[in-house]
Amino acid sequence: MDRAQGQAMDTDQTATAMGTDPMAASYSDANPFFRLFRHLGWGALVNLGYYTLPTLPALLGGLAFFQRRLETRSLDLLQARPGHRVLDACCGRGHTTARLGAAGCSALGVDISVQQIAEAVRRYGTTPNTAFAVADVTALPVRTKDVPVAGETFDRVHCLEAAFHLTPAGRRTFVAEAFRVLRPGGRFVLVDFTWHTADPTAIGPLDPQGLVRAAWQVDGFEPLVRYLAHARETGFLVRRTVDWTRPVVERSLRLGAVFARVAATRAGREALCARWPGLREFTPSDWHATITVIDAHRSVAGAVRYSALVLDKPGGHEPGRP
Repeated sequence: MDRAQGQAMDTDQTATAMGTDPMAASYSDANPFFRLFRHLGWGALVNLGYYTLPTLPALLGGLAFFQRRLETRSLDLLQARPGHRVLDACCGRGHTTARLGAAGCSALGVDISVQQIAEAVRRYGTTPNTAFAVADVTALPVRTKDVPVAGETFDRVHCLEAAFHLTPAGRRTFVAEAFRVLRPGGRFVLVDFTWHTADPTAIGPLDPQGLVRAAWQVDGFEPLVRYLAHARETGFLVRRTVDWTRPVVERSLRLGAVFARVAATRAGREALCARWPGLREFTPSDWHATITVIDAHRSVAGAVRYSALVLDKPGGHEPGRP
C-alpha cells in the first residue's frame, strides 16, 4: 500500500521511545509477506494494484504495471492541472508525488515515516516541482521544507491507500486537516479500504488470529458510511464515490489464492522461483507464514471494500469546471 501514515498516537510514542517503528518493520523485509510482494514487483509503489481481465497476462511482468494503473485512476479523479499546488498525503516512496511534479504541479509529499521520506528523496529528490517532508497528516505543520502548509494553501489533496493505517479518530482528523489546507473550490481524493457495515469491530471474528491486521499494522477499516459522514460534517461536498472493490480487492485476493495453491507444493515453489529467482531466499518457514497470511485475507475479503472518495471544498471554481 502506498504507505504509510499514522498510527495511534500512543503507538507512535511507544515506537519512538523504543527506537523502533512497527509500521516500518511491516513494510520491510522483516515481514515475509512484504518481501514476497517486493520480489513480485513492489518497489516505487506499494499498493494492491488495479486488475481487469484483459490485462491479467501482464502478471508475468510483475505487479508494478497494475500498481501504476491504480495510481493513474486515482490521479484521474484528482484532476490536478499544471500550476496546481498538490499535497500528496502519506506519500510513501514518493512515486505519485514525483509524477504530479513532472506533470507541472507544485507537489509536496509528506509521510510520518522518516525511512519512507528518505527513500522518496533518494528516488525522486531531483524531480522538478517536487518536495518531500516528514509530517503527520493529522496535525500538519504551518510550514515544512520551506513550503507553506497553512490554511487554504493547496488546490488538491491526494491520499492513495494509506489512511487505513490511522486510528478512527486519526482518519476523522485527517479529513478535517485536508479541508483546512484546501483552497475554496479545491478537491480531496481519498482512496482507501473501507468496511462494508457500520461496525468495523466485526473484523475480529473474521480475523481471529489477527494475521491480516498484523500484516498491515491496522486495527480495523473505516466504514464507508462514517467516512462520508465525516466528510459532510467537515464541510466537503461529496462529488463522487467510486467502488473499486472488484478490480482491486477481489481480483488481487483471487490471484493470491492461486499463488498460495501453487506455493503449497515443492514443484509449484520451484516454478515460482524459476520466474522470480529472488524467491529462492524464502525458507520453508517463510513460505508457510506467507501462505497462512494469504489464507487469512480470504476470510476477511467479503467484508472489505475499496472506495475512492472525491470530495470538493465549496467556493471558488469547482474542480473540472471552467
